[in-house]
Amino acid sequence: MVSSKSERTIAADSNSLGDFIEASGLLSYDYVKITHIYAGHPQRLIKRLWETFIPIGFFVLGVGFDWITQQLKDKDRARERAKECANLLADLGPAFIKAGQALSTRPDLIPPLLLEELAGLQDQLPGFDSNLAMACIEEDLGAPINEIYEALDQEPISAASLGQVHKGILKGGQPVAVKVQRPGLREQITLDLYIVRNIADWINKNIGLIRSDLVALIDELGKRVFEEMDYLNEASNAETFARLHAHNPRIAVPKIYHQATSRRVLTMEWVNGVKLTNLEAVKKLGIDPDEMVQIGVNCSLQQLLEHGFFHADPHPGNLLALPDGRLAYLDFGMMSEVSRESRTGLIRAVVHLVNRNFAALSKDFVSLGFLKEDVNLEPIVPAFETVFGQALEMGVSRMDFKAVTDDLSGVMYRFPFRVPPYYALIIRSLVTLEGIALSVDPDFKILGAAYPYFARRLMEDPDPHLRSSLKEMLFDGESFRWQRLENLIASAALQEELDLESLLNQVLDFLFSPKGGLLRQQLVDTLVDRIDVIGWNSIRNLSLRIPYPFKIRTLSNQRDNQDNLLLDLEPIQQLLVILQSLPGFEPKLFLTRLPRILAEPDFQSMGVKIVKGLAERGLVRLIRDVLADPDLKVNSDLVSI
Repeated sequence: MVSSKSERTIAADSNSLGDFIEASGLLSYDYVKITHIYAGHPQRLIKRLWETFIPIGFFVLGVGFDWITQQLKDKDRARERAKECANLLADLGPAFIKAGQALSTRPDLIPPLLLEELAGLQDQLPGFDSNLAMACIEEDLGAPINEIYEALDQEPISAASLGQVHKGILKGGQPVAVKVQRPGLREQITLDLYIVRNIADWINKNIGLIRSDLVALIDELGKRVFEEMDYLNEASNAETFARLHAHNPRIAVPKIYHQATSRRVLTMEWVNGVKLTNLEAVKKLGIDPDEMVQIGVNCSLQQLLEHGFFHADPHPGNLLALPDGRLAYLDFGMMSEVSRESRTGLIRAVVHLVNRNFAALSKDFVSLGFLKEDVNLEPIVPAFETVFGQALEMGVSRMDFKAVTDDLSGVMYRFPFRVPPYYALIIRSLVTLEGIALSVDPDFKILGAAYPYFARRLMEDPDPHLRSSLKEMLFDGESFRWQRLENLIASAALQEELDLESLLNQVLDFLFSPKGGLLRQQLVDTLVDRIDVIGWNSIRNLSLRIPYPFKIRTLSNQRDNQDNLLLDLEPIQQLLVILQSLPGFEPKLFLTRLPRILAEPDFQSMGVKIVKGLAERGLVRLIRDVLADPDLKVNSDLVSI
């Protein structure tokens, strides 16, 4: 934690705006401008270097001594040093806290033990002087407090590394939460980023063991921190998030009051709710905590895989259960985006994981940007098999996400992986969400909760790459696996937002697509078999009633029930059984699609194949079962046809 002395230092620095007016005016991260600022004002730089290098230096010397004396081989000693590192970063201030949090999602850079400690690095600091907070509000909003707010609490209700929150009431009577930025924050952040970036540059140039570009990591961190410090950006993020989830009645987002919002002041609707981790309070609202967790999981997956715009910091304080049964999201300073290609790639990777196709999974990691194209994948494939193989024995729904990601972190540390920034934030988001869920249900498995959503996306999404992945999942070589389709549709049916109309359209799209050729052929073969059997047995029954010169053999082991000709076909029968199990399914959903089915060129082609197949079967049966009757004398050349 930062001491009160450090807080006084920040406050004092904020009063010395003359030397750092340029830093306070930076609206976006620009290393060239930051370098220019501090190259011209070395006094503050030297002072901060002294404050940071002394504790860092002592820590590095201590770790070096432990390494030389081989004490780090003792797991308890190594964990103790990892905790010291996390505490040191917390003591050094906001930029170092953010750097530690960023490193906590980089298994390619950080050994697993330190990764675990950094993941618990808290973004909490003591509040700052309320007088400074009020002065900041009046300066940024250009009016006295009493002209903007009916009332505003002097003492903050919470504080973090970038600012603190006060409760108030706007003119007009709306209860609000007012977030105010720490004084001197932009100056301190820019100075610390300048120092950390130069340390990263030295490490990149002098320590060959580091594979990733640390400078690029710090630049990415700087960009994100500057976005977080801009409360206008956070307000925009909140409104974008609200618009994307406006159709979901179970998700709540606080309203932004722009007349009382600036770059350093954010005024939003006050939300009365309780943390999801407070089980007793949630239950007192008459709400099932498990249901709220499922809402959060579905919303997170929708953010990641549908919208590509996701909340990267869903910690317990940012997720509240509301009395009306909605889940409220707060704090939109840390958001990230995932491209359409990456979203599709993640779903395809899940398909390859479920199918245990670890060779294809390793290629997915190349396409997703984790590995360079020239990396030798041969040793990585068995490493994936080791990590995922045993976990898959219990099924995807029972996989321990945290345990698997920990094991995968070890693989990423051993092999030349480079973790993309979006993936690091995804893992942070999901691990945090799973931690919240585990506090509600100790047996919770996030992959089990997520798989129905993956299944629905795989069944409904028209993306051609996902259609290819669907085929890959449903076919084992040349054989169509009905059990996989049944499992997939059953999983998709667990989703409240399942669109049956869209699902049936996707089934038909798949059936009449180039990828569905094998399934169409299976339907044709089965239909020819059944019509042939029923037709030939009908002729036989007719021959028993009228004089007929030939004796027609009975088709043994074949059913001669002609009822439900189509519905009795095994593929169609299985498909109907699966669909009838879905909530809301009615046969008329299929009947309304008959005109489309009849107009499909591939359906007409199937009809031609059926006629041709029946003609061929009829000729064979005529020769084998009639002309080749042992009671008749038939030309041997004809029988041999």
